Amino acid sequence: MSVFKYEALNAQGQEIKDEVEAPTKEEAVSKVRGLGYFPTKVIEKIDKKKIAARKGGGGSKQRRAAGTGIGWVSTKALCSFTRQLSTLQDAGLPILRSVRILEQQQKPGMLRSCLKQVTEDVEGGATLSEAMARHPKAFDRLYCNMVAAGEAGGVLDVILQRLADFLEKAQKLRRKIIGAMIYPAVVITIAGGIVTFIMVTVVPKFEEIFRDFGSKLPGVTEFLINTSSWFAKGTPPGYVVIILSPIIVFAVVKLIRQADMGRFALDVLSLKIPVMGQLIAKSTVAKFTRTLGTLIAAGVPILEALTITKATSGNEIYSRMLGKVHDSIREGDTFANPLRQSRTVDPIVVNMVDVGEETGELDKMLMKVADNYDDEVDTLVASLVSLLEPLMVVCLGFIVGFIVVALFLPLVTLIQGVMSSSNA
Repeated sequence: MSVFKYEALNAQGQEIKDEVEAPTKEEAVSKVRGLGYFPTKVIEKIDKKKIAARKGGGGSKQRRAAGTGIGWVSTKALCSFTRQLSTLQDAGLPILRSVRILEQQQKPGMLRSCLKQVTEDVEGGATLSEAMARHPKAFDRLYCNMVAAGEAGGVLDVILQRLADFLEKAQKLRRKIIGAMIYPAVVITIAGGIVTFIMVTVVPKFEEIFRDFGSKLPGVTEFLINTSSWFAKGTPPGYVVIILSPIIVFAVVKLIRQADMGRFALDVLSLKIPVMGQLIAKSTVAKFTRTLGTLIAAGVPILEALTITKATSGNEIYSRMLGKVHDSIREGDTFANPLRQSRTVDPIVVNMVDVGEETGELDKMLMKVADNYDDEVDTLVASLVSLLEPLMVVCLGFIVGFIVVALFLPLVTLIQGVMSSSNA
């Protein structure tokens, strides 16, 4: 018989903390409900000495090693694992056996290694959420808090199902944005390779021909030849600078984002980019509303849900806004008022949040906002692609046209000179 510590609310809404004996966590939850309480947290009381003895004295060492290692866990693999775990829980299998079955099914990698340690920790007496929290590379804070809410309420299968849906929709949105960028990136890369080949190989041969003429070259031709020389013989060569420039820019941006003010400045600039700024804004709103709605629906307290959403928003402007909302709610204000005052989201979002608070269905309203903004992101992605295609054609046409004019203008001048000499 195990001892479980629980936190619950009585009929008057007062918080109760006590202990109950039961063979399993499910029966402990049932006992608490049988007392007329609504359980908010049920955790098995762990005998740390017993666990350390069971681990051969290496428990603390193993906890230090947890979460370390090389590699990452893909969203697709995590989503598949979550949905399968939900199915096994719905079928009534014990959590330890469920995780062990899924661990054996995984391919060698970070996820399988983490699940192996999770099964050992759960077997040693830890809850599933506590065991997962020791592996942040596989299970982030959002994931662990939702699992903890499912464990406390005895509805882990339902929470895992919602979590799988959330991960799938987030992955779908990310794929749409990345997919829209693939075509322009490929075109720009191929065009850059062709222009580099012309600059390094073709233009120097024309330069030798022009030297044999001994005539003065037009300004555009001189500029093209000098650019070609920089491409092939510069210190460092121009093609090396162009190849390394994106890497350097990425490293500088990464360095700037280490500071709070740097992140804020970059996020403000990114939101002011035409079309792309709207895409970033709407995708961020869709992300944080879906995250917050999923957490609230899972039973996570609103203040804790806002803290988690703030940490996972991915944009400093919206992160600060959520921080102000958190502080206002803690002081007794509503969700909608600080959201309206921040002026960071559209009025429709504020109105839907306001309605959600009044009707007690804030989670559903937030999910509807996320769905609406997902649709708007689809439209913006299509608009961005349609805008980039003619823009790339115009830019490439200008570059090619400039090279052609610069190379053939001296030839035209030479031909005119020869014709004038023959006529004389």
